[in-house]
Amino acid sequence: MATVWRVVESVVALRARIWRSIFHDDSSQTTTQSPTSSNTTPPKPKIQSNTGGLRRLPILKKSSELLYRAQQTTARLEPPTSAKYPNALKRTHKHGAERLTTLIQQLCVPLRDAVKGYRSNLRRLHPFEQVVVDLSARTEENTRGVVMEEVLTEVNEGRKELLEMSKDYIAKLKGCRSARDANDIMLEGEDAIATTFEHLITSPLTALSELQKSLRTTPSVRLECPAVVLVGAPNVGKSSIVRAISSGTPEVNNYPFTTRGMTLGHVEIFWGGEVGGEIVNVQTPHPKQNRPSPKITEEYLLVDRPKKANVNVNVNVNEATPSSSNLGGSGSAYAYSQLCQIMDSPGILLRDVKEQRNAMEALTIASMQHLPTAVMYVLDLSGGAGDKCSSVSDQLLLRRQIRQRFPRRPWIDVVAKVDLGIVAGAEEELREVLISEGKKGDEYIMLSLHEDVGVEELKGDVMQMLGEV
Repeated sequence: MATVWRVVESVVALRARIWRSIFHDDSSQTTTQSPTSSNTTPPKPKIQSNTGGLRRLPILKKSSELLYRAQQTTARLEPPTSAKYPNALKRTHKHGAERLTTLIQQLCVPLRDAVKGYRSNLRRLHPFEQVVVDLSARTEENTRGVVMEEVLTEVNEGRKELLEMSKDYIAKLKGCRSARDANDIMLEGEDAIATTFEHLITSPLTALSELQKSLRTTPSVRLECPAVVLVGAPNVGKSSIVRAISSGTPEVNNYPFTTRGMTLGHVEIFWGGEVGGEIVNVQTPHPKQNRPSPKITEEYLLVDRPKKANVNVNVNVNEATPSSSNLGGSGSAYAYSQLCQIMDSPGILLRDVKEQRNAMEALTIASMQHLPTAVMYVLDLSGGAGDKCSSVSDQLLLRRQIRQRFPRRPWIDVVAKVDLGIVAGAEEELREVLISEGKKGDEYIMLSLHEDVGVEELKGDVMQMLGEV
């Protein structure tokens, strides 16, 4: 009964502490600032210059695993010998304090490191990954009512409550006048700590683990590798194109919003030894194949490649990527290679400039805003792009919006699904849009993956555009 009341008191104290930390701490801190400290601003966290920060987030263990390991470590502690502590009461005091201290350390240190690691890494993420975290957190909040900062606070406050409980039991144990009473208090303390841990930590730690799963599966875009992002309305054929020209394997279905996250595919381009940058080979690494980690050489950065170079595309999906020994050097077929990235993104809809986009659309915009990417804008002019918001006129207006927002991005336009036909007057409207931007009216690719129309032209233009990123 005493243990149950102890747990109830801990839960009530935790809730009160979380309430104060969320709603009152900020205001109390600002009112107690000294004149000196009010003039000093805290240093801003250093922002990562590369992506991959989401995969550096601390790996969280299940609460049941943490508790089991802590109890096992505690159980292996040997009591002190009678030679060192002849007095039985002192031996019990010593052993009990060690067990309670070990148990609480095994439970609280991982929790402290997890909360500290999360808050530290989240402040230093690359801007694109910051957007990913914000969108994922917003989704979790809307679907499950999980707010990341509140969950972190709950874990941290639960850890503090456990520490206070262990101190109370150690003090109570040392006040015992018999070895039997001290042993009983030790066992009661271990049971109370374990029960309180399950009540206070299991739920928020599980919620944090679920959020972590979605964050850690976000593709890690390598900023040193050229990338092209496919943009367009829902169900215009972006995912099929990614499958056709790279190692990416996004879901492909005939309904809108199939793509609910970023999918990353790769191609490897092999440049010839002549200055001028002729592309002599292109290979698509197998999705399950371990690819080497190519680096952009100084030669790659300095070579001036013409806008339209001759391209000899040779795609071998199941062929192994050539080893580095085949790249460059005397007698080599290729001067050097470059791994390039093809990004599939969720479809976006035509909206008013002031209208807020949903999480999937915001992810697509963030990929263009924060990553050094070229853009492949995909249109479906057949009149069957999925819903009323993706009509031909809407797609062209959306293209104009996106192009005006990102005017300096390398850009190609692709009219997909031409085997389904084209709405009367749609091609003329597209030509007018291109001419208004100072381009030729025919600067777009007509593509049909089913009939293999325009595929080779698309591959060549994409690879050349990647060389301009």
